[in-house]
Amino acid sequence: MSTQHVRITVFDTTLRDGEQSPGCSMNHQEKLRLAHQLDRLGVDVIEAGFPIASDGDFEAVKAIAAVIRRPIVAGLARACRPDIERAWEALKHAARPRIHVFLATSDIHLKFKLRITREECLAHAREAVAFAKSLCPDVEFSPEDATRTDPEFLCQVLNAVVEAGATTLNIPDTVGYTVPSEFGDLIATIRRRVKGIETVTISAHCHNDLGMAVANTMAAVAAGARQVECTINGIGERAGNASLEEIVMAMRVRQDRYPYETAIAAEHLFPASQLLSEITGVPVQPNKAVTGRNAFAHEAGIHQDGVLKNPLTYEIMTPQSVGVPDSKLVLGKHSGRHALAIRCEQLGYQFDRRALDDIYRRFVRLADKIKKVEDHHLLELIRDTHKPSASATPLFEPLQTPVAAAAAASAATQESPRPFPMAPQSNPFSVPVSAPADHHHDQQQEDYLWGV
Repeated sequence: MSTQHVRITVFDTTLRDGEQSPGCSMNHQEKLRLAHQLDRLGVDVIEAGFPIASDGDFEAVKAIAAVIRRPIVAGLARACRPDIERAWEALKHAARPRIHVFLATSDIHLKFKLRITREECLAHAREAVAFAKSLCPDVEFSPEDATRTDPEFLCQVLNAVVEAGATTLNIPDTVGYTVPSEFGDLIATIRRRVKGIETVTISAHCHNDLGMAVANTMAAVAAGARQVECTINGIGERAGNASLEEIVMAMRVRQDRYPYETAIAAEHLFPASQLLSEITGVPVQPNKAVTGRNAFAHEAGIHQDGVLKNPLTYEIMTPQSVGVPDSKLVLGKHSGRHALAIRCEQLGYQFDRRALDDIYRRFVRLADKIKKVEDHHLLELIRDTHKPSASATPLFEPLQTPVAAAAAASAATQESPRPFPMAPQSNPFSVPVSAPADHHHDQQQEDYLWGV
């Protein structure tokens, strides 16, 4: 098949692995609500929970399996009969059920956690998958801590579970230990050495302990993995999981390097992120890629100036493409005249160059003190600058500059320019395309000085 049409299965584990993130537990109704959003998002597989973990988790998986009909609904189970039976009981009414069996395979886990030998591990894996297969035609197997498992033994286990009927082999970087080149090599090794690999799907499940979960996932895809396991906002154990939105948009933006397709409706990414934050009460970090509040925000003058002229100068994807309502120009001490003029126009005021210079100098002083200038600050600054009042309490110290003195001296003989309301004309970013013509060229040069 041509790589231009290779389809990547998106397995979302927000409701299972993501929920294990401290502070992110969800009740029955919250899980069901998020499952509906994941369905709208277009994920292929929803891992709804770990049914043996609690009665609440069992009921949540059962409810999701009963009402979510398009995607596969998976339930997690350890490699033992009680877990697998409990998972099947929760999943049996699903339109497309999957039992996900896992068993640790690294020597450190076998010795200190499970206290079994490699031979016992191999037997447990084979028996568990065979039993799950007797209940459900779709069985996924995960060798926990695969990236710290001896590759020779890992391939033995994978051969055994494929023979037993596994349809998906998930390779977890459980502790976020691997790096992209190493993980890609491991996937390639599995493709070469596991018998019958062409009949199953290879999956990647990466944790973010070293900050490389998405990079490792993309390396696995490039090496032949065709399922990615991920979570909304990258939530999960410890430092979290590979972020669904980052994986999807990497494939969308860099089709030249990742010529793959998913079924994700990207315009639902931001709504899904916001819903998860609302349900868990855990905010998204401001600089989070794709869905963080600063992902499409600009404060530096050169960036603001460029985005106002053409968004492609500093944005590799449009905010609307991921469901973000709009880009934001954040007014702070790094902002330039162009952005300030645009924001004044959005608030209904337009100034000539001299008036804008006056406001801009005062704006910079104010921004040095309060870090972020909100609209109400700017409106007060405009009123203070152009309509001084004896009773007003300025947010800034009055400027005593030659320019200000000259402007005051000329006021007696010449009326000062006054702002006037106007109806701004907006581009797709909901901001005017350009600033007033009489200061555009100069401000372009001065905004550039505000850095990158």
